[in-house]
Parts: sequence; C-alpha cells; structure tokens
Amino acid sequence: MSLPPGFLDDLRARVPISRIVGRRVTWDLRKSNQAKGDWWAPCPFHAEKTASFHVDDQKGFYYCFGCHAKGDALGFLREAEGMGFIDAVALMASEAGVPMPERSPREQGQTDRRTQLVEVMDRALRWFRLQLQTGSGAAARDYLSGRGLDAAALDRFEIGFAPDQRQALTRHLRDAGVPEALIVDAGLAARPDDGGAVYDRFRGRIVFPIRDARGRCISFGGRAMDPGARAKYLNGPETALFDKGRTLYNLGPARAAVAKGGRLVVAEGYMDVIALVRAGIEGAVAPLGTAITEDQLRLMWRVSPEPIIALDGDAAGLRAAMRLIDMALPLTGPGQALRFALLPGGQDPDDLIRAGGPAAIRAVLDQAQPLVDLLWRRETEGRDFDSPERKAALDRALAEAVARIPDPATREHYTREIRSKRWAQFAPVRTERGRFTRRDAPQPARPQTRASNLVAGDLGESLIEAMILAICAAHPALIGRVESRLERLDPADPGRAALVHDLLAGSSSPAGRAALDAIMADPHVRAAPAVTRLGAGEDMAEPMLLNAFDRIEAHRAARDEIARAETEIEGLADEGLTWRVTQSARARQQADHPDLGGDSGVVGDQRSLADQFAAARAQAEALMLRRKP
Repeated sequence: MSLPPGFLDDLRARVPISRIVGRRVTWDLRKSNQAKGDWWAPCPFHAEKTASFHVDDQKGFYYCFGCHAKGDALGFLREAEGMGFIDAVALMASEAGVPMPERSPREQGQTDRRTQLVEVMDRALRWFRLQLQTGSGAAARDYLSGRGLDAAALDRFEIGFAPDQRQALTRHLRDAGVPEALIVDAGLAARPDDGGAVYDRFRGRIVFPIRDARGRCISFGGRAMDPGARAKYLNGPETALFDKGRTLYNLGPARAAVAKGGRLVVAEGYMDVIALVRAGIEGAVAPLGTAITEDQLRLMWRVSPEPIIALDGDAAGLRAAMRLIDMALPLTGPGQALRFALLPGGQDPDDLIRAGGPAAIRAVLDQAQPLVDLLWRRETEGRDFDSPERKAALDRALAEAVARIPDPATREHYTREIRSKRWAQFAPVRTERGRFTRRDAPQPARPQTRASNLVAGDLGESLIEAMILAICAAHPALIGRVESRLERLDPADPGRAALVHDLLAGSSSPAGRAALDAIMADPHVRAAPAVTRLGAGEDMAEPMLLNAFDRIEAHRAARDEIARAETEIEGLADEGLTWRVTQSARARQQADHPDLGGDSGVVGDQRSLADQFAAARAQAEALMLRRKP
C-alpha cells in the first residue's frame, strides 16, 4: 500500500526504538543510560552473554558490535519478528496510537485473501491431527511410535495424517463453507489439467505443519506411507503464504532457543529436526525439500552468526556440503560464517541419536569444521599432486575460490589458513637423522666419505638460513615474494622448521618463537650486516634476502653434486682424485667461514668454489672411464 509522505517519520518520532526492541531483549541497566535513551543488551540475533547490542533512541537505530546487525525500528520488526513491511508499520502505528491510512480496494482484498488462507490452513491442520487418531491412521501411529515419538512429541510438533482418499480433506473443507477456489489457492488441493474434479494434494501421508517466523501455519509437508510412492516427502506448492526457498522448518522455536544460548543446527528434513529437538538441541531447522538457498542462508545468519550444517554421512550429503561452499563464499564475512558437521557414513541425525543417544550427536556437532576445511577437502581429496602443474592447478582453484570472498580481512585469513594447509600437505618429510628430504633428493654420502672434509662447513649454511629467517620475520611483507623458495628451505632444526611454517601461515607457535629468539641471540647472526641492517626499509632488505636465497641454494646444489660424485667414485679413488676433492671441500669450508664480509650483507664471495667442484667431478668421471673394463 502507499503511505502518505512523512507518515513513517512521524511513527519513528512518536515511538522510541527502545520500546519496540525492548519486547525482545533484557536491558543491561548498569551499562544503559535511560535518561539519554542509550540502551545496551545481549544481542537477540546471536547467542552471547555480554551486552554488545546498542540501541540509540535519539538516532532511532540499533547496532550489534558482535554480529554487526543494524537497522531502525521497522527493520528490527522485520528481522526479529519476521513481519512483512506493512505488518511492521501497522504495529508501529498501533504503538503510536495513529490510525493506518486507508488501503486501496485491491490492497485490502489481498490482505483479506491472506487472512482467509491462514484460516483455511488452521482448519486443515486440525483435521489432519484428528485423522491420526482414527482407525485409518493406525499404521501411521505405529510408524511414528517405532521412530520413538510419543504422544507428547506428536502434540508438540502437531503431527497429523492424510488418509489415502482422493477428496477427503476437500469435502471436509467444502462442508465447512470454504470455497473450492480458496482450498486450491491454499495449496491443499490441485485441479487436474483436463478440468476434472479437484483432488487432495496430501494422501496416505504423515503430515507436518510448516509455520513461518510469526507462528502462522503456511503449508504442510507429507511423508508417504507407501514405500513405492513416487516422492517419499512432498511439500505444498508455493502460494501467497508459502515460499519454500525463503522458509525453514521449525524457524520460530529455533530462533527462541538460539536467543537463549543454543546452537543453530541445520539438518536435512522434518524427522531430523524433531530428533534433534527431542535430544535437547532445540535450535534445529531444515530446508524444505531442496538444497539450501541464498535466502535461507541469509535467514540463518539473522538467527545465528555461525550455523552448523549437519548433513547426512553419505555421498549425497557430502555433495550438498560441497555445493553450499560456492554459494556461501561470496556471502561470508564477520558475523556470517558456517561450520559443517559430517555424520558417520550412512547415518542421519535421527539414526545417530537412536543408536548413541544425545551424547553421540553432540560429539559430532562439537567437532564441526569451518568452511575453509571443506574447501580444502573438496579441492584435494582423492587427487595426486605429484607434478608442478597439478600443484599450480590446485593453487589457482583455491585462489579463485578465496577471491570470491568480499570482506578483505576474511579473505586474508582464508589465504593464511590455506597456506598453512598447503605447507602441511606438501612439506618435505623428515628422515631418521632429522633432516628434510624429497623424493628426488640425492642419496647421502657413503660412511667412508661422511667423515671427510666434504661434509664440513655446516656453520655457513646454518648462518645463511638463520639470516633468511631473521629477515623474513622482520619484513613479513617480503614473504609473499619468496614464498616458494621459503617452502623449499627445509631447515633440519625442528624449531626452525616450525618458524618457517609460522612465517608462511602468518601464525605464531611456541617452537617458532623460541627458534627466532635463538637466531637473534646468536653472536654470529648479530654480527652479520644483513642482521645489523634489519632496521632498514624493505627496499634494502629485499636484495639481502634474495642474495641469501641465491647463496644457500647454490651451496646446497654444490653439496648434492659432491654427494653424487662420492657415490659414483666409491672404491675407485686414487691420491690425485682425493687431493682434488679435498681441495674442493677446503674451498667450500673457506666460503662457509663466518667472516661475513662483502657488499651483499650476507656472506663472503664463494669465488672459485663452483670451478673446484666442476674439476672434482670431471676428475671422477675420467677416472671411472679409465677403470672400465
């Protein structure tokens, strides 16, 4: 309906927002300043114990510092009470003692029609409930009893029964004076395409009433008693009252339970919700026969900032969770998150509760995983990442998914979490000696050569590694530019390995912090120009960091080459070859010595070290050729 100019402003001026909100919250009078119209309370939109929900009578707005809900009095009535716009205006007008403007005949007719439909639904509900107690409802009563539902449960959820007769409900309503057209418009009967007599939609089914947030019966859902029925569950069609994509079963009672501190748990069907509620989880809801829609997801977030999606532990349940990821990512952010509770294979909440009691389902809910875990699982489960191309494809898929998150802070946290998971998945494995190794790494030197000077000089490599970690810790903005090189650093020391993980994941662990403290306390590290200049800007730190990576990667490549040469020449060495290899090792040791000079700020120039290694390699190959038969 059209409202006169200024009508809403007049209502807002006449009715303090605290009067509207106060019907749903308990004010914290110690924190509130009543004289100034400044009010605080626990938020009615999400479970909390502290008073973070603020209402300002002077400005006419509410805001929650926890879930970020905000709006005016009309918005509160629509969000908290589930009212339509005109209904909210009418309530405000009643509070203000102001008559509502006259509606047009068309608008008045629409309102009257909805009122009539609600009355028809109430008549049908009473009739369905009566049929459950008759002889034709005996099989339905036995089935419900076998599912553990006693008389109290049947009354609480207003469960009824539709006899397997073509026009039983239609005749009853017509006899009560309800026009046939109204029965059809309510979704209780359907008219055949050939123009024949109307027939009941619900026949031979256990019937569950579907109520909106205001508690009005707006449709029904029915479970077939015949195992051979084409549809096991059937919902009423969309009507002027019922939009299944914008409705959740048991929404009103669940909202009240969450407001008292309960969890919002989203199950798949009516019987799951009933089982959860009877197990003490009263904040249970379910979509109505379809996958969760965007409107239903937003409706959940109005009730709780972090609903738990409890899906059946079968392939279909897992597929539903994976589909929900794509819809939720563009909507997620502070106060709008999801967790997923995946039930044991082949079980739904009702099965699990009957087998293990309420404790079993609570244990599953307590272990619910955040959305990022499901995203990682979807992109990695059952796949091999044994090539750079496959790893790059994974990185691209994850980056594209995270890029859909609109909130920058949430997007950054997702990136860090995925980086941490990637490190855990692809980090090299420790050997028995405590070092990291990869499948393509060279074999270690044989026992008779391990004691030689060829493996001396760990001090230099350890020092370069320490300075890399120190620079990354001091300049975290540089990590993204060297991420792949940092992943390959593979520290032998467990503490340093933990520090690498922390740097890549943007996190902090006790082991990583202790390793960084030990690095910064080392006098050799403190004396290095790369460390003494850490106070410089990133433009100076980046060349030092890149130089350090170049040094340590060249160092390790040379060491691996010597290890291969040692393996190949074992048992073939003569005095000349031994001398040349020893000289190569000595050159390496000199390069490793911590005089830490040079312009790079990292270590001294290795000069002819590569030439020495090449000569040793050539000598080994020549000797082997001479020894061949």
